[in-house]
Amino acid sequence: MLKDLILKNRSYRRFHQDELVELETLHELVDLARLSPSARNAQPLKYFLSNSPELNDKIFPHLSWAGYLKDWPGPEKGEQPAAYIILLNDTEISANYFCDDGIASQSILLGAVEKGLGGCIIGSLNRLQLQRELRLSDNLKIVHIIALGKPKEEVQVEEMKEDNIKYWRDVQQVHHVPKRDLKDIIV
Repeated sequence: MLKDLILKNRSYRRFHQDELVELETLHELVDLARLSPSARNAQPLKYFLSNSPELNDKIFPHLSWAGYLKDWPGPEKGEQPAAYIILLNDTEISANYFCDDGIASQSILLGAVEKGLGGCIIGSLNRLQLQRELRLSDNLKIVHIIALGKPKEEVQVEEMKEDNIKYWRDVQQVHHVPKRDLKDIIV
């Protein structure tokens, strides 16, 4: 059952933008992160939630999408995320969040998949400008953003060929993600 969720948990970059992700759903996803392990149990991460079109429109221009797809500028209007969860490190709690961001993000995304949603962790963004745009206090540093919504694309995991790690899209816009073979990663 967990393996099925992990296989469905892909980096989705196109969404049904008009399908609202309820604020209660975002709270439930953040609660999964809250209950997850935290290095030294410091719990320095905080979360900024957005599910309104107006606020989403302020966030979207600060993001970069799919670095390997050089000719794709990102999702067009109608395919943009319906919601965002912005992971923040509260530096008044700890200057170092260690691996908490990965643990929290995986918990959020697995919860999203279980609810029929999908997401994408976005680390390529203009943090300083977005922090100003959202008027976040100086102690809250943007770690990364999780874009969320009902997926509008198919993503397929496939066997890696010739050590090529780059994801790609075919003519039907199916997104292909190569993965190393299990025998190649166990030493």
